[in-house]
Amino acid sequence: MVAGWRDNPWTRFVARRAVRLLVSLAVLVSSAFALIHLIPGDPVRAALGVTAPADLVAARRAQLGLDRPLYEQFWAYVSGLFRGDLGVSSATGLPVADVIGQRLPDTLALAGAAFVVILLVAVPLGVAMAVLTRGGRRRGAELAFTGATGVLVAVPEFLLAVGLVFAFAVTWPVLPVAGNAGAAAYLLPVAALAVAPAAALARVIRVEGLAVLGQDYVRTARAKRLPARLIYLRHALPNMLTAGLTIAGMMLTGMIAGTVLVETIFAWPGLGTAFVDAITQKDYSLAQGIVLVYGAAVLLVNFLVDLVLSKADPRSTIREG
Repeated sequence: MVAGWRDNPWTRFVARRAVRLLVSLAVLVSSAFALIHLIPGDPVRAALGVTAPADLVAARRAQLGLDRPLYEQFWAYVSGLFRGDLGVSSATGLPVADVIGQRLPDTLALAGAAFVVILLVAVPLGVAMAVLTRGGRRRGAELAFTGATGVLVAVPEFLLAVGLVFAFAVTWPVLPVAGNAGAAAYLLPVAALAVAPAAALARVIRVEGLAVLGQDYVRTARAKRLPARLIYLRHALPNMLTAGLTIAGMMLTGMIAGTVLVETIFAWPGLGTAFVDAITQKDYSLAQGIVLVYGAAVLLVNFLVDLVLSKADPRSTIREG
């Protein structure tokens, strides 16, 4: 049975990806610990204030374990991770895991809503433009699509967020621009996160669609006078989405990191805002915990995208077998 697993390209592929994921997580944990400790300044003094008594500062440093050698701090940090202990916030005294647990749902809700919007906009738009412009037809529509999406892709999400705040908080105050109270509060942050990725993904799906629509099996389907609905939805669409879903998975990882800036601009009570506060307050433990959550999320999404792609296109597994 073991030999059968070893001979299976799929299991070998999954095993290789799992090993890479574990190595990447180990590098992430080490890098997060090292980078956060390179930040100059005393986190305890920053949390207690410059006028705090020296004995109080020393006691707090001992309580947090910051008076121990760096290798002992690293060992305590790594062993704590295996127990689910991310440490204690030096600014608030609360467990880091509790702070992350309170903030993470809001960040996931924002990123998830933006990702759904991206798929709902980009997939139909890309497919429709591929159908409309196949074979060099409708040059005007093609130029308008490529020009508009090219501009939208080039706009950074934080700059778009600032523009939306200016438009809907200063010029036309019709939408909330801070907090997450109600469904309307999602509109502007989701738009800031989704516009550029949706434009980029629509361009990818259109190009992929043009290639698929030129394949022999699509021409054969037309020659059989199948209804257009069957040709596009049953025969062409699944093959159009292979590359598109791969790009969408990569965009999701970038979007996770992008929430830091967008949450800060819109005062969204998620992990991004907590991370910025932790950096400014030199709250090592909280910043480390949030870096680990963001990094682990990116690595896990990439791992799942690889698995989905290898299933959707078995040639990718065989190539590495």
